[in-house]
Amino acid sequence: MANYFVGDIQGCFEELKLVLDKVAFNPSIDCLWTVGDLVARGPGSLQTLQYLKALSGSAKIVLGNHDLHLLAVHGKLKRANPKDQLDELLHSQEIGNLVDWLRLQPLYQEHSEQNIIMTHAGVPPNWDLQTLKEQAENVSRALQQDDYLTSLIAIMYTNSIDSWHEGLSELDKNIYTINALTRMRYIYADGRLDFDCKLPIEQCNNQQLSPWFDHKAKLRPSHTLVFGHWAAIMGKVSSPKLQALDTGCCWGEHLTLWHAESDQKITQNRLKKS
Repeated sequence: MANYFVGDIQGCFEELKLVLDKVAFNPSIDCLWTVGDLVARGPGSLQTLQYLKALSGSAKIVLGNHDLHLLAVHGKLKRANPKDQLDELLHSQEIGNLVDWLRLQPLYQEHSEQNIIMTHAGVPPNWDLQTLKEQAENVSRALQQDDYLTSLIAIMYTNSIDSWHEGLSELDKNIYTINALTRMRYIYADGRLDFDCKLPIEQCNNQQLSPWFDHKAKLRPSHTLVFGHWAAIMGKVSSPKLQALDTGCCWGEHLTLWHAESDQKITQNRLKKS
């Protein structure tokens, strides 16, 4: 059995198929781990969700910020960005079933035998494994409630909850968890999240900020952290215990697949538009 971790697909379904063909991915014996942002930007969001849903237990998925935003768009809380190319998905007869399937997907996955943890954007440095599990599971439970749109999705769009402490309300803990696990890039020395800077590390002029993964973390070096979300760094990270897999396929770069057992990366360039 091989475990393959893939970066942000963002609707680049043809590139996903090609990179899986390169490793002869076999869902009967292999497992595909996806770091989230399954949809948007690329032309194949519908096909991507259909494929991953059909893989069933052969796919391990976490939700990204674009996936959560799809829930808001489908729930009429937000308007779709034309650049996200979601029309085919939103008008599909399967959209209801696909949204219900997405709501079942977690914010965190763990390969306990290999000590690998996967989230979309990373893990707050001050979180231990128990905190990560508890908070991710709390958000999952909220997403699976009938009133998830009004009780969570409609309220999650805020930058005001940028720090973690046990005194937060349950709702604010859920919002912080979403902010950290799906939106985090830079943080301040005191652990506060920054939501503004998306630049490559060498271009960030704010001396108060540093990448979340450059801070001393409770989960390293015991675990390897796999994440996506930050295409601007193009996979360049500070430790072999980090795997940054968003390499900007939807922006004209390439899709990256990491084979955990061999520690090899396989890539597929973005296909040129016809």
